[in-house]
Amino acid sequence: MSDGNPVGIVLVSHSAEVAASVAALARALAGGGENVPVAPAGGTEGGELGTSAELIAAAAASVDRGAGVAVLTDLGSAVLTVKALLAEGDELPPDTRLVDAPFVEGAVAAVVTAAAGADLAAVEAAAADAYTYRKV
Repeated sequence: MSDGNPVGIVLVSHSAEVAASVAALARALAGGGENVPVAPAGGTEGGELGTSAELIAAAAASVDRGAGVAVLTDLGSAVLTVKALLAEGDELPPDTRLVDAPFVEGAVAAVVTAAAGADLAAVEAAAADAYTYRKV
């Protein structure tokens, strides 16, 4: 369990609309998830498709409550952008993790788990476990 502060969640998509919609879905399925800071970081500063290191860093800073930040991404260059930010070492809050998880299912699992008061390791594990969800 966390020390009372919630784990922050950042959802990085190439599309601002996709990131915002997945954030809204995850919050709704977590019973509103008001106690979990979730921030979408989608698209570029100009509103186009792509990823933006600046938007990702700002989103991570906005959700950081001291319990760590879980970052979920949609596609390849989003992963590369987050990895570059992590490698720089000072662009993202301490205890920020890139989580290997499916974007939608992982986001829901991460927000639900964080809403239950879990720590960063448990949030990461729940999101990653979403790879095992079967649909048929």
